[in-house]
Amino acid sequence: MPGAEPQRLRSWNTAAVRPAEQFSYYREAICQAFMNLTPEPARGIGFAAEVQSIGIGRDGKNTTGAINRVTFPEHVVRRSRADIAASAQRCFYLNLKLAGRCTIVQDDCEVSLSAGQVGIFDSDRTFALQHDRGPSLGVISFRVPAEALFSRLPNAPDIAPMRLSDDPCVGALIVETARSLNANALRLAADDTAALFDVLLDLAALGVSRSFRREAHATTSVADATTLALRRAIHERLREPGLTVATVARMVGISERYVHKLLARAGTSFSELVMERRLDGAARDLRDPCCAARDIGSIAFDWGFSDLSHFTRRFKQRFGMRPRDWRAQLTAASR
Repeated sequence: MPGAEPQRLRSWNTAAVRPAEQFSYYREAICQAFMNLTPEPARGIGFAAEVQSIGIGRDGKNTTGAINRVTFPEHVVRRSRADIAASAQRCFYLNLKLAGRCTIVQDDCEVSLSAGQVGIFDSDRTFALQHDRGPSLGVISFRVPAEALFSRLPNAPDIAPMRLSDDPCVGALIVETARSLNANALRLAADDTAALFDVLLDLAALGVSRSFRREAHATTSVADATTLALRRAIHERLREPGLTVATVARMVGISERYVHKLLARAGTSFSELVMERRLDGAARDLRDPCCAARDIGSIAFDWGFSDLSHFTRRFKQRFGMRPRDWRAQLTAASR
């Protein structure tokens, strides 16, 4: 019977509290509904806010998540290291902005949500939520246990704040499912609410996964273009005996560390690439009839080698014969 179902809704309203105590009451309410948070009080006395929290679980037990509905004036909410240390469970928050704007600042990322947009962020890292642009603001915030999200992803990545509603394929579905779940959470049986919550999590996980693939593709494209520019810079300065990582890094406009990272990604190193290119250049000249009158040492020095014995040793390692034997093959072939 419907009447036998446990009460799933908890609510707080500052209207029943004296104005001087309203903000403190609100702070306690969001800590109970969400997790340990540190909101910053707005100016003046009085803080008109309402908080509703609907637990999501099957058969009314083992709550797996929650829907938190909050209306409030402009203010800032922070999550400090102390707040994180005092919390028992890691979760993500999937926020549907109803009115005003919320700017999520976490690590080096900043994401803004306007009315109708959905974003996600991690409770396990410090953050600041700047709620502004309106006297009365509102948000629907879905609390998602971390394991529930990670179980839907191929791995457990670091998820930076992102606006999932921007996704051209699943963004609208995420928004509409979030709206439907919020509107019908108390009309549906607990199991049906949990099932619809699972659908929302499936869509959110797909949005997160697609975002990572797009970022990986973009990162790969940039890395490929930078590697091409790096190889070109090495080619342009290849004949310089003192060519260094610092020199080509300055030419491309990247750090020396990134030079090493890009070349490692390509399966080589700076010294290996320079050596191979120089040896290949010298080998071509040694078999070029136009260079037949030049001695081997001159060709080696022209390709950036400063030690002839070192050049000879490395040449034999690469081509299986000494430079003079390599050149002799050209003479034999021309007879």
